[in-house]
Amino acid sequence: MSEAVMSDAEAPQEEGADEPRAGGRVQAVVAGALPIALGAFAAWLAFGLKLGSLTDPGPGLWPLVVAALLVACGVAIVVVALSAKVFEAAPANRTESFTRGTGAVLAAAAALAVYASLFEVVGFELPTLLLLFAWLRFLSRESWLTSAVVALSATAVAYALFILGLGVPLPHIIAF
Repeated sequence: MSEAVMSDAEAPQEEGADEPRAGGRVQAVVAGALPIALGAFAAWLAFGLKLGSLTDPGPGLWPLVVAALLVACGVAIVVVALSAKVFEAAPANRTESFTRGTGAVLAAAAALAVYASLFEVVGFELPTLLLLFAWLRFLSRESWLTSAVVALSATAVAYALFILGLGVPLPHIIAF
């Protein structure tokens, strides 16, 4: 069979073409340091609330537990990253390099933080609509029309389900 007629399945593949670039030790440590910092900040905030006890938990107990788990996971990542054996092992065990997709993840997280801060001030409808539209249009690269229709529909369904159907006391600006 000539190469011109070869199908994609039969075509020779480059070795490692689909594998992401490996990141270095510094990137692996940064990937572990971020959850440590976030968990430490969350723990500091949780200590500002009443912790209570296991039998009578206060509002800060479970945030503190989650923060401690986040710190523990971050420490484990750093320990593994600093272990020489990991970087001598197969590429599958290495940290991936930061790519353009990393920026999209950071943008989505920042948009979620803005959403959370606007939620109680403006109500849930407008921030939800804008967040969904932004994620669909700019991160998923959907068309303007698809982004608008899906964001509007999903916000309407969430409103109907949580506010009208279940009676959840979410802050909202539209009253029926």
